[in-house]
Amino acid sequence: MNLLKTPLHKTHIESGARMVPFAGWDMPVQYSGILDEVKAVRTNCGLFDVSHMGRLDIHGAHATDFLNKTLSVDVIKLRPNRARYGVICNAAGGIIDDCIVYKFDPEHFLLVPNASNKNSVIDWLNQHVSNAEVTITDITDQQAMIALQGPNSIKALNSQVSNDISNLKMFNFTQDSIDGVEVMIARTGYTGEDGVELFVPKSKAPKIWETFARNGAKPCGLGSRDLLRIEAGLLLHGNDMDITINPFEAGLDKFVNLDKDDYIPGPALRIICSNVPDKKLLALYISGNRVARPGYSLIYKNKEVGHITSGTYSPTLDRNIALGYVQTALIDNYTNLKCDIRGQITDLEVTGLPFYSRNI
Repeated sequence: MNLLKTPLHKTHIESGARMVPFAGWDMPVQYSGILDEVKAVRTNCGLFDVSHMGRLDIHGAHATDFLNKTLSVDVIKLRPNRARYGVICNAAGGIIDDCIVYKFDPEHFLLVPNASNKNSVIDWLNQHVSNAEVTITDITDQQAMIALQGPNSIKALNSQVSNDISNLKMFNFTQDSIDGVEVMIARTGYTGEDGVELFVPKSKAPKIWETFARNGAKPCGLGSRDLLRIEAGLLLHGNDMDITINPFEAGLDKFVNLDKDDYIPGPALRIICSNVPDKKLLALYISGNRVARPGYSLIYKNKEVGHITSGTYSPTLDRNIALGYVQTALIDNYTNLKCDIRGQITDLEVTGLPFYSRNI
């Protein structure tokens, strides 16, 4: 995930004896330390400034039909005030980006792509806007995005809003106010924990950040965010998928609806789906004390058959975990798969995703 290097502004607030910045489009790698922040999210409540993510307002009489042909999910069946995770594929089935789409009503949506892919997503959408009654507006610089994540996140939020957010189901969203500031609250996140993402006006973001930081939510950076998402088995575009990977290779087929007649990548993806995938993404436990980093080779019968795409030490599980692709034509089974970690051939175990799952 690339950071935008044009920060909105910075303000400082007291947190105990030290100052904690609201990053504003320039999220740091860490605040108090990656492992400390991961523990806070898994056991209490973490606070992330994710304003670097893109936000595209899509409006118009034909907005539903337009998104249904460009997104992998069925937008027509999506109910108002609901959100859905999906992928944006090109005509050949390659993943341009993954995203979340939020439906206000059939003529109004919010699309949240990754920061580094926002322009590619806009270009792809603009190529297929054939009707003047669909408008795509980049509102990223007008709106901030703050994530509150962890088992106590809803309790922390409920102390600041009028509605009981515990009644809000996952991938649903609502409107409320915090300290007099109107916010959109979505029961979504990227950590594997319960929590919300708050969409707030640009100028009011430091105030919202301060409210939660002063009340015990621990500010968290990109380092802990990446570690948490790997533990939860969530993929990162640019690491675990890109335009050379299709959803079936990435194990994202459950987020692709191939029954839509006008879905642009549909013909290519139906052909891909009917064949054995060239590559397959695996979840891996790595033996020993060494972390398998992106790019490290996966070995089968002394032959390189793939590579690691994401890897880390999981403090929650107290073991090394990784994601990686193997070429399906080069491997008979996964029993004897190994990883080359800087010249040391290391045993591993293939497992299922997610590595970590919260108690519901």
